[in-house]
Amino acid sequence: MGVMELELLKKLVSIPSRFGEEDKISNFIGSFLEEHGLSVEYQEVEGFGSNVISRIKGKRLTVVLNGHMDTVGLGSGWTRNPWGELDGDRFYGLGSADMKGGLAALMAAFVEASYLPRRKRPTVLFTAVVDEEGYSRGAWKLIEENKVKDANLVLIAEPTGENLMLGARGRYVIRLRVRGKKAHAARPENGINAIEEMSKLLAFLPRIKTKKHVRLGSGSYCTLYAHGEADGLSVPEEAEAIVDRHVVIGEDWERVVGELRKAAEKVGMRGELEISKFPRPTPEMLPYLVRENNRFVSMMSRIHSILWGRTPEKIYGKSVGDFNYFGTYLGVPTIVFGPIGGNWHGADEWVSVSSVERVKGTYLEFLRVLGSGKRLAELVEMKDYVPS
Repeated sequence: MGVMELELLKKLVSIPSRFGEEDKISNFIGSFLEEHGLSVEYQEVEGFGSNVISRIKGKRLTVVLNGHMDTVGLGSGWTRNPWGELDGDRFYGLGSADMKGGLAALMAAFVEASYLPRRKRPTVLFTAVVDEEGYSRGAWKLIEENKVKDANLVLIAEPTGENLMLGARGRYVIRLRVRGKKAHAARPENGINAIEEMSKLLAFLPRIKTKKHVRLGSGSYCTLYAHGEADGLSVPEEAEAIVDRHVVIGEDWERVVGELRKAAEKVGMRGELEISKFPRPTPEMLPYLVRENNRFVSMMSRIHSILWGRTPEKIYGKSVGDFNYFGTYLGVPTIVFGPIGGNWHGADEWVSVSSVERVKGTYLEFLRVLGSGKRLAELVEMKDYVPS
C-alpha cells in the first residue's frame, strides 16, 4: 500500500469522530492538506464541526471528491483495537471501512492530483463532511451554500467492494398516530383501543405492494418504534409508531400516504389515523440513478479494468447516504466507488489496505485521463490508452 494512504488511514482511525464530534478530525484533515501546499476552507455546520473544502484549479470540468469524516458510536464486542490494528491486509478500527479507508484514498489522490500540471487535470474539489451518520447536515450545507454548484461529477468513496454504485433508494420516515376512544378496561367494547388498532396496521405493512424498479429493486416498510399506554384501568386512546419507508423512483410522499390509508381501510382499522413525516433538520433523501452508459461510468470502469485486471460490477444502494443529496438536489452524476471492507457499524470493522491503494490509484488515473485533452468519445473507448 502507498505510504501516504496507509499513514492517513492509521491517523484517521486513531481520531474518535462520532457524528456530532468531528472537530478534531476536520482540523487534522485541513492541516494535512495545508502542509501539502493546498488552500483550505472550513465550513461550520450547526455546531457539528466543520466541513473541509479544498480546490485545485484545472480545466473547465469540475470533479467533486467527497467523503464523510464521522462514524457511529463505539459498540460492544470488539476483539481488535477500535482505534487501529493492522493484521495482514486487513486494517481494523471503528470507521475503517465506513469510510475512513475511502477518505484516505481520496485525500491521497487529491494531493497527488495537485502535482499534475494545471493544463493536464480537471478542476478538483475535495470535500470532507460531517454528520453523514446522522442527518447529512454536512453534505446538505455544501449544496445549500453553493459550495459545489459548478460540479459536473461527484465521486464518493463509501465502501462498495471496488464496484460502481450508480444509484440508491430514497427514504421517508413516517410518524403514525392513532386516536381511539377511552373507556373502562373491564368494558373494552365501549371504547376503541388505539394500541390494538395501530397493531392491525403495523402487522399489515409487509403485505403492502410497493413499486418495483428495474435497477433499484422494490420499496420497503419497517417499523422502528411503537408506543401506547393506558391511563390506569382504561382502554388506551392514543398510540404512536415510527415507520421507515424506503422508496424507489416513482414512489413519492403522496403515494406512500395513499398506501397507508388504503391499508388501514383494508384491515378495518378504527379510530382517527394521522400520517405525517417525522421531522428532520435536512430535506428528505430521494432516490436517484446514474445511467450505466454514462461516459464517466464507462471511463472509470475501463480504467479500473486496465489497472487491476477486473471490471467493476454496477450495483445499487439499498439505503441512503450523502449520495442521495448530490444525485437529486445537486442533480449531477454521482458515482460511489470505494474499497473492500466489512462489519461497518459493528464490532471488528475492517478495510483491505491493498483495496484502499487500488481505489486511490483508480481515482488518480481517472483524474489524469479527464485532464488528458482527448475527445470524450476517445476517453470512453480508451483508444490508445496506456496507464500513467
